[in-house]
Amino acid sequence: MSNGAPGPTPGFLVWRLANKWRVAVDRAVAPLGLTHAQYCLVASLYGMQRTGERPSQRRLADHTGLEALYVSKLARALESAGLVERTRDPRDPRAVQLSLTEQGRDVTREAIAVVQQLLQQLLEPLGGLGGPRTEAFTDELTTLLDVSLAPPAPDDVAPQSDGTTQRRAP
Repeated sequence: MSNGAPGPTPGFLVWRLANKWRVAVDRAVAPLGLTHAQYCLVASLYGMQRTGERPSQRRLADHTGLEALYVSKLARALESAGLVERTRDPRDPRAVQLSLTEQGRDVTREAIAVVQQLLQQLLEPLGGLGGPRTEAFTDELTTLLDVSLAPPAPDDVAPQSDGTTQRRAP
């Protein structure tokens, strides 16, 4: 930014980076018949299945940070493509469990390899996927993701003279 204007905010930069990486992953996994969102779902499901879990759509939504309704829509599309199987949970007839088909596992393994190569390229300025700066960056992102989105209680916020608000110290 120029003319003495303040630089971009961290939120703007995170948004720009997320969009840049989403587009890059979309392009990388498109030849495999996947979108970035579908990749997130099948890669997460692949990892969960490897630990013996057969997650519900709700559990997978919680794990990925995607809305449950969106996970349901993605799962239906992936089921139509022959990559995911959706079955009723025997313990809860309202819940739908997800699992990868054999074809889904094959496509997911290939997609994971493609995305790992892409991540290596995208993270090269920080020393690559295993570099110490990348590890520190990952730690910082994890810290930010762990922050609750619940609004502060009205008693915890103090108005400032410039019209903004600031959280009161406990």
